Amino acid sequence: MAARAAQELKDGFYVNLGIGIPTLVANHIPKGITVTLQSENGLLGMGPFPLHGQVDPDLINAGKQTVTLVRGASTFSSADSFAMIRGGHIDLAILGAMQVSEHGDLANWMIPGKRVKGMGGAMDLVSGVRRVIVITEHTAGDGTAKLLRACTLPLTGTRVVQRVITNLCVLDVTPAGFEVIELADGVTREHLQRHTDASIRFSDAAIER
Repeated sequence: MAARAAQELKDGFYVNLGIGIPTLVANHIPKGITVTLQSENGLLGMGPFPLHGQVDPDLINAGKQTVTLVRGASTFSSADSFAMIRGGHIDLAILGAMQVSEHGDLANWMIPGKRVKGMGGAMDLVSGVRRVIVITEHTAGDGTAKLLRACTLPLTGTRVVQRVITNLCVLDVTPAGFEVIELADGVTREHLQRHTDASIRFSDAAIER
């Protein structure tokens, strides 16, 4: 999923990667393009995760994971970082999700009754960046669907997601709902519909392989 999401990156993009699977996108940036990774705790110019012997405990991303910096990187206050986000200067956010609705609503910050530290930067990201892509497993650990007609968990943002990349497929959020543009190898249309609690359409490009 991270490797597929990296195909969404374009030369010159400023990109924010969410906690979890999205952070792995940093290890799959295509050769020949320059992408600047931003973290809301105050980093611009993050590199891939450090190898053994490269770990600097003072260099962490918003998920408290150790990271590396590329040449020309800078550090600054989180206030400046959020000014970048709220000011519309970030081209793309790649985030995880608990649920996504067919309208592009996103729920990714809490489950009622469970303790959480806070929303973090998710609400600012989905309202401030130019494009939002979600990476998520197609179903939750108990087998329930994550792609729904309407989210049942507290929302992070409404009508904010443009594309969803799962282990089964790639979908776009359109005015008519989810449209599948790619199917993973070995995934049939029937299997995908059984595991999606929303109506889905298939583009001509979504061919079973």
